[in-house]
Amino acid sequence: MARRKKVYEGKAKILYEGPEPGTLVQYFKDDATAFNAEKKDVIEGKGVLNNRLSEFFMNGLNAVGVPTHFIKRLNMREQLIRSVEIIPLEVVVRNVAAGSLSKRLGIEEGQPLPRPIIEFYFKDDKLGDPMVSEEHIIAFGWANQQDIDDMVALALRVNDFLSGCMLAVGIRLVDFKIEIGRIWENDFHRLIVADEISPDSCRLWDIETGKKLDKDVFRQDLGSLSDAYTEVARRLGVLPHNSGPVTRPHLVN
Repeated sequence: MARRKKVYEGKAKILYEGPEPGTLVQYFKDDATAFNAEKKDVIEGKGVLNNRLSEFFMNGLNAVGVPTHFIKRLNMREQLIRSVEIIPLEVVVRNVAAGSLSKRLGIEEGQPLPRPIIEFYFKDDKLGDPMVSEEHIIAFGWANQQDIDDMVALALRVNDFLSGCMLAVGIRLVDFKIEIGRIWENDFHRLIVADEISPDSCRLWDIETGKKLDKDVFRQDLGSLSDAYTEVARRLGVLPHNSGPVTRPHLVN
């Protein structure tokens, strides 16, 4: 796809015009950022791993009837996706107290929550992605009440699916964030899961040891981020069990 048009570049991905109307090509970069990009690095192979892991999760969600923007993986770093109108919110689902929830409410990290808690954050890096209420969302026109109800339903279904996937390989799904987009059919729209699902967007802890297998490894300088993501991919069967960390794009289709 020489000379293709760049549509958008974020911290971890680039979007290009797709080969057909209504499609985009999503490219996964090796860049790692934390604390609203105050901490940055390039982790060789990270984009390859996230591409494969996001493909695994999106295909799984599609298979169980949860609609996503994913169409197919194109190569080691790119996938073909449907173009959607992104709702400017991060939808966070929490199963265990960690991160900002622990800091805000003084709850000890690692404490299981009585039920999954869903939070909404307004996507604006300059503002630090502030948490917002349903009242804010409706008042400022980001989504209506039906959209909010649909986002909650989608998020809980994603939580059920991801929790089961992770539990089966000895990993606790602590929390995760997703983005949701609208696709239009004449004058009507429906909501689908967009962006990516990977260790960049989840908190994942080993059930037995509590070892962190997500971007907190980078945030907290706990070791090799590539090793952590590779372990997740191996456990899920995305990589062979005898594979080492991904340093160059040599995965087998």
